[in-house]
Parts: sequence; structure tokens; C-alpha cells
Amino acid sequence: MARKISLTGEQLSEVANAMVRLKADYYGRGPSAAKAYLNDEVLICVMRGGLTAVERTLLDGGEEDLVRRVRLRWQDQLVGRFSETVAEITGYRVLSFNSQVLFDPDYIIEMAVLGDHDGAG
Repeated sequence: MARKISLTGEQLSEVANAMVRLKADYYGRGPSAAKAYLNDEVLICVMRGGLTAVERTLLDGGEEDLVRRVRLRWQDQLVGRFSETVAEITGYRVLSFNSQVLFDPDYIIEMAVLGDHDGAG
């Protein structure tokens, strides 16, 4: 059964902005737009844009799988940082965090399953 989790619009906006900043800080380029949504205990941040010139060149050459693998491998390396950021903003523990990248049009999706309230946020 879903846990009762409540976030303000301000917190959702802060999560979206933080995800964009983290992408820009660690990847060198951030998405052009982002919005976060909460459905029960699942927090989803949908971001548009943010692919690098190198990634676009690879995609134009048919290397979608390579770009996806590199993006997701990079995300795996930073899952702790992304989870900590979500927990700091929301005040809820992050039980699980996952990422996906889509092409044509390009979207980046970050998903967090929130757990118990830890008093932060």
C-alpha cells in the first residue's frame, strides 16, 4: 500500500531545479526545462534537453545504445549524490533511485521511491 507522502509545489520545483544543476555540474550541460511530480511515494523528475554535442554526433551516427549506456553508467556512479539531494529537499529517505534517457525528443527521467520522513527538508 502506498505511503502518505506530501510535498509542496515549492519542494517539487526545488527538486527539479536541483536535478538540472547536478546534471550541469557533473555532466557539463544541463537540461533546458524540468518539472517534478509526486504520485504516492514515487517522485519523478522529467527534464527536456541536455544532450552534449558529442552525444548528438553519436546519435546522428546511429549510436543510440552507446549514448544510453554511457549516460546510465554515469548516473549509476552518482546515484548517491542524487538521492542525498532529493532527501535533503523533501525530508524523506530515498529507498530507490533510477534514471532513464530518451531520444527524439530527448528527455531525461529521474525516479525516486521515497520512504520514511527523516525530519529534513
